[in-house]
Amino acid sequence: MLDKDEIKNSLSLEQIENLVANLGGEPHRQDNTLICRTICHGGNSHKLYYYDNTKLFRCYTECNSTFDIFELLIKIHKLEHQEWTLYTAILFIINYFSLDFESYFSEEQQKSPDWQIFDKYEKANQVYEEQKRVEFKTFDDKILRHLPRPRYLNWERDGITKEVCDARGICYDPANQGIVIPHYDINGNLIGIRERTLIKEEEQYGKYRPAFIDGKLWNHPLGFNLYNLNWSKNNIKTIGTAIVFEGEKSCLQFSSYFGLNNDITCAVCGNNFSRQQFNLLYSLGVKEIIIGYDKQYHEDFGQDWADWTKKFIDIYNKYGKYVQISFIVDRNNLLDYKDSPTDKGKETFLQLYSNRETI
Repeated sequence: MLDKDEIKNSLSLEQIENLVANLGGEPHRQDNTLICRTICHGGNSHKLYYYDNTKLFRCYTECNSTFDIFELLIKIHKLEHQEWTLYTAILFIINYFSLDFESYFSEEQQKSPDWQIFDKYEKANQVYEEQKRVEFKTFDDKILRHLPRPRYLNWERDGITKEVCDARGICYDPANQGIVIPHYDINGNLIGIRERTLIKEEEQYGKYRPAFIDGKLWNHPLGFNLYNLNWSKNNIKTIGTAIVFEGEKSCLQFSSYFGLNNDITCAVCGNNFSRQQFNLLYSLGVKEIIIGYDKQYHEDFGQDWADWTKKFIDIYNKYGKYVQISFIVDRNNLLDYKDSPTDKGKETFLQLYSNRETI
């Protein structure tokens, strides 16, 4: 059996926060606790709590019960009339966070005749394909045609042109006062919508979150897709290079600087680069993947630097044997803390890009 407790206990608060946000939970962190929307039963109140010391959720309303991340996934999919087993939920977590599949089987299990069935890559890909069919519901994008497309002055000050916003289907939601960012799969099918809130008080629940439009929550599993890849895939195929950013804005800035026809970017919408996201790029024949994550350190030493670079080492260890992996690193303090490599303009980005590093 898979050791679910070992997997559960290995997940950091940051990982749980990332997953719950992608599920539409709008988590707000207080010390080592997450306060989330009650997605466990389809509620709207923020009375679902996650306690990192126990690795458990507690719903203080309708559910009135305690459960782990696997049971939360089962509950959420049951609301969508999808019957997930514990085993499916465990494999989803392993795939979503690119955990080492093999490490969760005992040595005795790995030596058994049944081990061939559980080859970590074959099984992981099999489960991924199954989940992709279940999770990637596609929608008619006609809902976007009725939303206004004004100029976003703050984004223009950040270097994003209206031409690029219009080309990428960026809209405005007057009801919720947010910038609407449609997400498509690699084939151009609408699979979800994210929204950047413009209400300062709402930012405590995350600046970016699933859109709630026309009575529907437009969430989708971000860890199984790459934002903007439907637009950039042909250039990536031709050039053999892809730049992976954290957020959607970086892709929009890149296209504004270098032109829509030169776009080679995509975004993970977080800082976890999953195996499924890597596989999407690998399927395009990419030769180099450039990681352009936000600057999460003040100096290139100390604990925040160690934590930031550890993400890079993990990415390299997982995927470096398949393609060249390089990283955009700010050694010359060209960026401010938490800046994306594109936030300080075209020339600064080009300098960072030309000085990218490998392990």
